[in-house]
Amino acid sequence: MQPSLTSQRDPLVGAWLLAVCVLVACMVLVGGATRLTDSGLSITEWDFAKHFVPPLTAEGWRDEFALYQRTTEYQLQNRGMALDEFQFIYLWEWGHRFLGQIVGLVFMLPFLVFLATGRLKGRLWPIVLLGAMGGLQGFVGWWMVTSGLYGRLDVSSVRLAVHLGMAFAILGLGFWLAMGAFGRPSVRSLSGPNHVLIWGLVALLYVQILLGALVAGSDAGRAYGDWPTVGGEWLPSNYDEFTPGWTNLTENLAAVQFHHRLVGYLYFGAALGLGWLGLRAGGPARPAALATAGLAVLQVVLGVTTILLGAPLWISLVHQAGALALWLATVWWARTARAA
Repeated sequence: MQPSLTSQRDPLVGAWLLAVCVLVACMVLVGGATRLTDSGLSITEWDFAKHFVPPLTAEGWRDEFALYQRTTEYQLQNRGMALDEFQFIYLWEWGHRFLGQIVGLVFMLPFLVFLATGRLKGRLWPIVLLGAMGGLQGFVGWWMVTSGLYGRLDVSSVRLAVHLGMAFAILGLGFWLAMGAFGRPSVRSLSGPNHVLIWGLVALLYVQILLGALVAGSDAGRAYGDWPTVGGEWLPSNYDEFTPGWTNLTENLAAVQFHHRLVGYLYFGAALGLGWLGLRAGGPARPAALATAGLAVLQVVLGVTTILLGAPLWISLVHQAGALALWLATVWWARTARAA
């Protein structure tokens, strides 16, 4: 007899939570494009009404452009930008904020209906936590934007990592709860790698995602275009050139890219090793183990390709989409892993 994994099954609640996850994943991709196109500082105010409707008149666009022209980014990097160029970056940032508010509505309205009808019993507080994390994410996003408006050209890469890390935490929790509402899996796997090792794999991937945010936030992805070396060296000679030493973790482009590669190799090896054990053992966790190992291989290929091509927008976004898929597969595996 295998132990039960799920609370009360409710596919309608599961579909709702899955819809939230899809929107969060879209937000991550649009957010990635916003960062990689240097669009994130184009909207300089926090205004819920403005986030639902972009400027609709020539005067409205001129007003928004005038606000942007006060930023350090415009003064030092984009001075002389044409209005149509501003509209391009503005709409990326607007789309990201618009999606955020749509996620809030898609979460809150069904939540109130399900709460009133008693369909959240057994999972209410985890879903409340999910909603609270979503609300906090809005403040974290604005906290990130304010770091780059005046006095520097880009947002803080550390704050960007916090923002992205929160998004992946929301996605992971939402997917976990959705699987439970769908009754998947109905039993835990009693074979294969120990569940502690699988949770270690989840933690390692989360660290890798945060390091990827530091790469994107500091533009380190375009700094070194060779592989497997970094700037022609196995260990960059300028790895620790910044003082104080801890700033190398976030500001030194060689160190930032080296760390992202190193943890990627560690995750890749662990995913393949544990995946092999999971495939040999069989059982309910076998599909999740196969998906995780397969996506880990694909993600390494995408990562190396991104480096060698100089991190153009399209492959960078495909690489980010690969991270989303790999994250969901690893969380799925953790849910089906043996309990104790």
